[in-house]
This record gives sequence, C-alpha cells and structure tokens, in this order.
Amino acid sequence: MAVVDVICRAINERCLLSFTYKSEARIAEPFILGYDEHGELVLSAVQTAGGSGVGFRTFPIEGATSLKVMDQKFSGFRPEYNRRDRFFARIICQV
Repeated sequence: MAVVDVICRAINERCLLSFTYKSEARIAEPFILGYDEHGELVLSAVQTAGGSGVGFRTFPIEGATSLKVMDQKFSGFRPEYNRRDRFFARIICQV
C-alpha cells in the first residue's frame, strides 16, 4: 500500500498513525496530507506521543518511515485545526 493511501486511510477512518521521524517513534492524529508550495508532500498532525512533545506538527513525508494505521480512533476535533491551512498549496485528504 502506498504511503498516501496509508495516511489517507488513517485520516478518513480517524485512526491514530504511528511512524518514525528523525529516528524517533511517534504517534499522531493525522489531519491534513498535501503538498506545500515547493511540491513537498507533508502531513499536518497532532503528535500525541514521541518526538518533541504533544501538539500540531508538520512532517515532510520524505523523512517518515514505518507508517502504520493504528486501531485506536481519535475524534477529529481540535479547536486549533484549520481546514483552510494556507501552508498547503494542494490538499490530498483531510479531516
């Protein structure tokens, strides 16, 4: 399964996503997958475990490995979530 398909499945089903980024295991609530203005594929997610703490982060997909959709669900609601995030030039899938 392609990386985009894995991430979009997690977004569509509101499942947590586990992955490794910068050599650290992370767990996140995925909200947006899309391309930035430079054409780089990027995930916007709320990191809930691992890395540099909890909160919204952007992860260039090129640096992410071992992506897995977890069984645990998340609500899909975060007050700070912006469906019209201008960081993204083109959105592939989102909550």
